[in-house]
Amino acid sequence: MPLHLVARSADVPEDRGLQVEIGDCKIVLLRSNGELRAFQGECPHAGAPLADGALCHGRLICPWHKAAFRAEDGALCEPPALDSLKRYPLELRGEEVWVDDQPLPDAHTPPADDSRTFVIVGAGAAGTACAAALREKGFSGRIKMIDREPDAGYDRTVLSKFVLAGEMPVQETPPLRDDDFYREQHINRVASEVVGLDVESKTLHLKDGRTLNYHAAVLATGAEPNPLELPGADLPQVFVLRSKAQAEQIMSAATPEQRAVIIGDSFIALECASALRQHGLDVTVLARHAVPFVAQFGEAVGKALRALHEQNGVKFISEHAATEIIGDGKVEAVLLDNGLRISADLVLAGVGVHPATEAFASLPREKDQSLRVDDGMRVSDSLWAIGDIATFTLNGQPQRIEHWRLAQQHARIAAANMLGGEEHYLDVAFFWTWHFGKNYDYLGHAEHWDEVEFLGDPEHPPFIGLFGRNGVLVAAVACEKERAMAMLAERMKQPLSIAEAWKLIRDQ
Repeated sequence: MPLHLVARSADVPEDRGLQVEIGDCKIVLLRSNGELRAFQGECPHAGAPLADGALCHGRLICPWHKAAFRAEDGALCEPPALDSLKRYPLELRGEEVWVDDQPLPDAHTPPADDSRTFVIVGAGAAGTACAAALREKGFSGRIKMIDREPDAGYDRTVLSKFVLAGEMPVQETPPLRDDDFYREQHINRVASEVVGLDVESKTLHLKDGRTLNYHAAVLATGAEPNPLELPGADLPQVFVLRSKAQAEQIMSAATPEQRAVIIGDSFIALECASALRQHGLDVTVLARHAVPFVAQFGEAVGKALRALHEQNGVKFISEHAATEIIGDGKVEAVLLDNGLRISADLVLAGVGVHPATEAFASLPREKDQSLRVDDGMRVSDSLWAIGDIATFTLNGQPQRIEHWRLAQQHARIAAANMLGGEEHYLDVAFFWTWHFGKNYDYLGHAEHWDEVEFLGDPEHPPFIGLFGRNGVLVAAVACEKERAMAMLAERMKQPLSIAEAWKLIRDQ
């Protein structure tokens, strides 16, 4: 076993990893309970350098999207990564750290035979994470994934950030899992759509007339964009964005110098505004709020984000709403309630989404058509619901949160509980949003706060802002403060005072 001298023991810090390289192989060295470990240096989700993350409570947290791994053995603890870390042989010779560039074999032992069939309805972020977690946790029975899209689950987050900017061809949208995964893990993808559910007989009815029986099922159908309820909304150049197919339609219609009107100021709407502007289009946003994202990010960050868009040429109209899309066979303009006519070649609606639960009308649904679950994601006996369609309990209150990573957190909890576990949602919600080359991280879920304080200026990143209620940290927002946010992602799982949070941040 050829070992390579990569560092001295004293070089490896206590609160983070140290990246070393053996040829092209990037490795991160960690201290865990006083012992050194060597793991792959890049996050298996999107390739983030793990040495830039934080080591906290025995976990290594990715700087970019906050996946978490156990420092002891590299085991996956939290998404959006779907794999554990590869581990490398390490030997300490005095103060010298020697590492092999060939990873240790996976010690996963094949589980015993299982005659059960688990069905996952939906193959997006939540469904794919659930399938991966079931196999990771040892389930050897049949897994059937019902998918209404032709392609296996893919990273939907890149569509509004990079595909519409022309930086990534739609066909290069990263799959969540390659085809080998489904084949090797014996996961049967069923190309169809569920139209009905019988809880008593544990039967799913498919659009093509087939039925599927299950021992346990997970509903992970996600959300669907709200349509525009305006005259002219059926013109061919009026779009919503949720799928690769819709992104392809937009890109085939959008060329530089064209005029795009975006109706709405949701995160998707403004990410699309940023992307289309970078693609060279003239962009006008018809916003519901004078300050975008004020409910989530507060006034200071919301104003800074609007200013960033305006500096890059995006125009905002927030005093007047669209009443009609004008055009004879194709979009020509958008008419506002004050009579103003805005010339347009294409219109993109970003006016929110609704839970895709039409097929589950036999189940009791909330006013917003979501499904109420307990803190283990269970709807009823043998039935779970996760992601955008699930109203779950967070901090004692029923919440429905439309976050990519949170859906995957739900998925891992549901998978454990389908196998007899008793896991509950005790995690910290996280999402990120991308505008003109800047990434904004958000941790927590604060509908109310009584103090907000910043380190740095939101108008001129880097900055981090903490939102407190009764002296306790309830949310954080940041740009270019990745290690601090990675550390908070773990520390916020227990109540953390604002004062202690600032001390932790300043110690980074």
